[in-house]
Amino acid sequence: MYPNDGFRELGRQECLRLMARAPVGRIVFTRRALPAVLPVNFTLDGDGAVLLRTSAASELVRAIDGAVVAFEADDVDAARHSGWSVVVTGSATVVTDPAEHERLARTGPVSWVPAPQEVFVRIEPELVTGRELIGGRTLYGVDLTA
Repeated sequence: MYPNDGFRELGRQECLRLMARAPVGRIVFTRRALPAVLPVNFTLDGDGAVLLRTSAASELVRAIDGAVVAFEADDVDAARHSGWSVVVTGSATVVTDPAEHERLARTGPVSWVPAPQEVFVRIEPELVTGRELIGGRTLYGVDLTA
């Protein structure tokens, strides 16, 4: 991601493996020409796409359907100065295919705030990047815990 910043860069498969363990992530999109970030629960589909489930009437759906968005998930241990962060960037689309919607209703994410009419949003993983800091040490061997 950023050469020489001391973090270990993660490969695509490692990024997706780590993301699959995270219960919550953040969707980054544009609202009224400004950046907006919302925490959401999610799952990953078999191809690595990020799946969200939300109200069909939500402002989020109107803002992201057909737009390029970023999605970030992480896990941080502040006491140990370690953790990882993964960002998926890609196009977000509302799932409109009835068979796909039915499949996701069985296997996809469960909304933490159920609504009468829910839709699934799929974020295609066009760019997947991640980085990790282990045990408070940079790639240069500098101890950050002191």
